[in-house]
Amino acid sequence: MPDSLMILIVEDDQTIQSLVQEVLSDACFQSAIAPSGEEAVTLLRENGGHYRALVTDINLLGTMDGWEVARQAREINPAFPIVYMTGAAADQWASHGVPNSILLTKPFAPAQLVTALAQLLNAGSADCAGVTRLSWPSPESTG
Repeated sequence: MPDSLMILIVEDDQTIQSLVQEVLSDACFQSAIAPSGEEAVTLLRENGGHYRALVTDINLLGTMDGWEVARQAREINPAFPIVYMTGAAADQWASHGVPNSILLTKPFAPAQLVTALAQLLNAGSADCAGVTRLSWPSPESTG
């Protein structure tokens, strides 16, 4: 089935949904939107093999946040590529994020999202034990 580049986007803000979907479309990815963590997990459980990666916001409407969505995705497939997007929860990534994931701090450039997905998809099941964070340089990191 030609769904090899289908990405599940979990985002409750319609403006950001549209932006992410457009960026992925421009990069030849297909995408599906889940506006809540609960809906995303349902889609993953019913059609897990249909999606190649997950792009999730952290703070979502409902009871399930992006950290939990990623954990559940990894229960379904331990090697599932995960890209987190956040404007406020980046400091929680080390303790809540799943291994071999990438965190993008909002605002990020569209190319960063495409690069993050390509990096995770190309890594496949490579033996990477670390996590990667892509974000704008902060004043603390330039000193």
